[in-house]
Amino acid sequence: MTHGTSRTQGTSSGKSRGVSRRARAFVAAGVGAGVLIPAVAAATPAAAATAPTVSCTSAKAGLADKLKRDITAALANRKGTIAVGLYDRSTNTTCALRASSAYDSASVVKVTVLATLLWDAKKHNRYLTDRETSLAKAMITKSDNASTSTLWRQLGLTKIKGFLTAAGMTQTKPGANGYWGLTQITVTDEQKLLKLITAKNAVLSDNSRAYILKLMGQVVSSQRWGTPYGVPSGVSVAVKNGWLQRSTHGWRVHSVGAFKGGGHDYMITVLTHGNSTMNYGIATIQGVAKVIHKDLAAS
Repeated sequence: MTHGTSRTQGTSSGKSRGVSRRARAFVAAGVGAGVLIPAVAAATPAAAATAPTVSCTSAKAGLADKLKRDITAALANRKGTIAVGLYDRSTNTTCALRASSAYDSASVVKVTVLATLLWDAKKHNRYLTDRETSLAKAMITKSDNASTSTLWRQLGLTKIKGFLTAAGMTQTKPGANGYWGLTQITVTDEQKLLKLITAKNAVLSDNSRAYILKLMGQVVSSQRWGTPYGVPSGVSVAVKNGWLQRSTHGWRVHSVGAFKGGGHDYMITVLTHGNSTMNYGIATIQGVAKVIHKDLAAS
């Protein structure tokens, strides 16, 4: 990967300076990135060979079949490799597609970074400092990279891995050499994290959970695409997206969201790579999100 590539990708990946820096930081990963590529490459041919189908279960009669049919239809003509996770507490509904396939995290990992920071602060019985609060807000609401890198360095891999163990996120592998955007994530683990953020548990305090949801609810409007698409009015939205272009598998475009209201309490993860453009990946995610919101609202 050349620096020329990183400059090109820096200019094409978004309007804000932060996005440009993010793209450059990721692509400049270069050699560090190479170590992680086999994990992705290994997952992809197997997934393609077995042509996985969407599987859904639900305590609500007819809902699983409807979701399976509609998510499958939404993905029917989409290129790229797409992984989907849905869990609705209210109807005990779960849907999954390629739930254990690994993807480069891009900025979706920022929720894990914040959760680790809060988990560690709780262990040491302390509040976040003003500096940490400021970094956390920029990291989540604006997807600021410099803030993320600062917190990632401050925490270190030992604490990050400690949180992943506590959270049961056994499939998540932190990016090496400070390249947090190349952390390997799966739908299964992202859904575990969203479950922790949205219900009482022993890993994150109630205050920590409320804080994470608050920041995910304050993401700037230009980054509120993806899983919130088609959400019914009156339903609360907490979202974090990620996007990254690399020479293998094209654009990675991901969205994780938690939604509550209208008699439902649910979370959606959609991870994609092999997209020709960032907007193509966004459209794929939004096609899936739209039918999920619609089917749940009608149930």
